[in-house]
Amino acid sequence: MKKKAISGASRLLFSTTLAIAPLAGTLAMASSHREAPFVTEHSKVDATDFYMFTSYEPGRAGYVTIIADYIPMQSVYGGPNFFTMDPEAIYEIHIDNNGDAKEDLTFQFKFTNTLNNISLDIGPAGATKKVAIPLINAGAISATDTSLLNVVETYTVNLIRGERRSGSSSAVTNADSGESTFVKPVDNIGTKSIADYDAYANAHIYEIKIPGTNATGRMFVGQRQDPFVVNLGPTFDLVNLNPLGPVNGGSNSLAGNNVTTLALEIPASVLVSTGQDVIGGWTTASLPRNRTLSKTPTFSKPDKEFGPYIQVSRLGMPLVNEAVIGIKDKDRFNASEPRGDGQFLTYVTHPTLPTLLQVLFGVRAPTAYPRNDLVEVFLTGVAGLNATDTAAEYLRLNTKTPAVDWEDQKNLGVIAGDIAGFPNGRRPGDDVVDSALRVLMGKLLDTTVAPDGQLKYTDGANVNAKMFQDEFPYLQAPLPGAE
Repeated sequence: MKKKAISGASRLLFSTTLAIAPLAGTLAMASSHREAPFVTEHSKVDATDFYMFTSYEPGRAGYVTIIADYIPMQSVYGGPNFFTMDPEAIYEIHIDNNGDAKEDLTFQFKFTNTLNNISLDIGPAGATKKVAIPLINAGAISATDTSLLNVVETYTVNLIRGERRSGSSSAVTNADSGESTFVKPVDNIGTKSIADYDAYANAHIYEIKIPGTNATGRMFVGQRQDPFVVNLGPTFDLVNLNPLGPVNGGSNSLAGNNVTTLALEIPASVLVSTGQDVIGGWTTASLPRNRTLSKTPTFSKPDKEFGPYIQVSRLGMPLVNEAVIGIKDKDRFNASEPRGDGQFLTYVTHPTLPTLLQVLFGVRAPTAYPRNDLVEVFLTGVAGLNATDTAAEYLRLNTKTPAVDWEDQKNLGVIAGDIAGFPNGRRPGDDVVDSALRVLMGKLLDTTVAPDGQLKYTDGANVNAKMFQDEFPYLQAPLPGAE
């Protein structure tokens, strides 16, 4: 059957969304929460969402914001230990700035947990014993007083130029103090423990010096409300919702959860290479190859982990692994790099989920196979907007595309005419679910091969920019464990 030719205007306004479609598949699957069998055993290194966009905070023109979220399904009452990052892991944000699907810049995060071992005098006068408390804090915490915090989480960040394991590495430092160790705010225990969490967390937004340059940026690492919006429960019950229902007809199943955010704001001039305006970005987490459990574990040494780091989590475009990659290859995808994405090509050319929707709802799936329309944009980007030279799956951003103000953003991004939105990067308020659904089902194809391609598919759970802050780090403060 003959496919509809995509005009230049249509390509710019619509076809970029194809980049998500082949691997996005169906209704949202919690973006990347618990998306592969092996990563469910290692929630601390499970990437949940990845954002990369031109900063739209007033006065921050020329900057790019990059956000990598980790540790899914954080219940607000997650004490007594809450959700520290894994001190044995490395968390990385990679940037390809020459289109070869290989990292040119890597921001590598490493965490440390320090136990202050706060103890109380227990027993009658003259015969007391020092006894360690079982809680993460012994009293109220504020932006100016953290003396009663029992576990302090700190982190370092190195900027690696070149290959992530063999490139040149230098420490990112605090632009004010020159120090290379940063403090991560404790999770939002509750309002009795931390009366003003916004003020407390904002005290941990750092002005940073970027090594090898005279440039500065900003950084925040800490807990935030989960920004992804999805009608999750019905989705996994064989898509037990109406994909042609009202946009606001479904609930957000993640509304009561938090995540842990790694947020950077970096000058675009640092991220791009000469003559290149488009960058590709993705995040990964890696663990040491070997682990030996201890018969007598301690706080600082619950086990022994050693050996080279092995990648166990990967996220660029949203919805990729959980929505289209077959179960047999989900762990392989998480361990792979963009340069090797040809091994997953069949999932792109012959996506299964349109057929699933056809079986479940009677809507007609596109019949154009192989889906070369998806391959073009998904693997290469869109000519004239954010194309790169090498086929690869990651989030692409044209750094020269002007930011759209917070109040003027369109949540369907490019397919709604807002070319500063998804899939030209991804902003928190971009509704990647509805965009993906519509293109996957054939929005860009002729009706002869996609008879239901123009229907307004939705998961019913609406998201938009006004649900988030209009300034760095953009995501909302985390929900408290207790009011």
